Amino acid sequence: MRVPDVHLISPAELADCLDDPRLRPADVRWYVGEPGRNRAEYAAGHLPGAVFLDVDSDLSASTGPGRHPLPDPGAFASLLTARGFGDDHLIVAYDDAGGIYAARLWWMLRWIGHPGGRVLDGGMAAWRTAGLPLTTEVPAPIPAALSVRAGPTRTIDREELWRRLGSVLLLDARESDRYTGEQHPVDPLGGHIPTARNAPTSANLAPDGRFLPRDTLARRYRALGVGPGETVVSCGSGVTACHDALAMAVAGLPEPILYPGSWSDWCTSGLPYATGPEPGSASPGRRPGEARPA
Repeated sequence: MRVPDVHLISPAELADCLDDPRLRPADVRWYVGEPGRNRAEYAAGHLPGAVFLDVDSDLSASTGPGRHPLPDPGAFASLLTARGFGDDHLIVAYDDAGGIYAARLWWMLRWIGHPGGRVLDGGMAAWRTAGLPLTTEVPAPIPAALSVRAGPTRTIDREELWRRLGSVLLLDARESDRYTGEQHPVDPLGGHIPTARNAPTSANLAPDGRFLPRDTLARRYRALGVGPGETVVSCGSGVTACHDALAMAVAGLPEPILYPGSWSDWCTSGLPYATGPEPGSASPGRRPGEARPA
């Protein structure tokens, strides 16, 4: 198998690998507020050999902070093992939303130390535009050996982030109307975590839905403040933030820290928050009557 560029794989590169037994495509399509549509889309046509993975039930725990809490790493690895994903496989995640859901699987593979995760650049749209095949045949996975190792990713929880507001660069991957608080269709409150800068995932992509060139992405994130200090990425529930993490990896920038609970965790905590287009100050991170911890 010819190994493609790290992190992303083009439709042409993936098509060249279709007959390789080490390839494992993963269909991670998902639709907000439309339960069951992803499974129906998969049944109607998917990439040859692709296994379906659901953001809600396969890439999230049933309980935990936020709407899509991370599962136990061992439980996640066991699920992948049962679906036929192993240590030696090239696992290519794809969706039809610019990679914002596929990036969650890419991040989680890195989280358990799997080096073979890629995202199909341009997703289903690019695959179809290239005239490449789809199938309705559902593969019968053969369980594979999958290890859990230390990976390059890091996470931060709500309390630690609250303590560190102002000392880390915080990026919010949601679109601007969610960031400002104008829209909050799935959360009880609208707004953002104080000091967060808006870094919507849509700005990572070219008009054709593929990722912008490496240098362009690097300029974008440096303009947002990414530098030698630590960066934390967040979103609504820890899913689309992984797209910003992927874009930073493609750009060759340091790997950011993920806040898995993100806004869905923060907005139910009673901690202060900001609205409008400005990040807001770090001082609201202090609980009423409480001094900021050292």
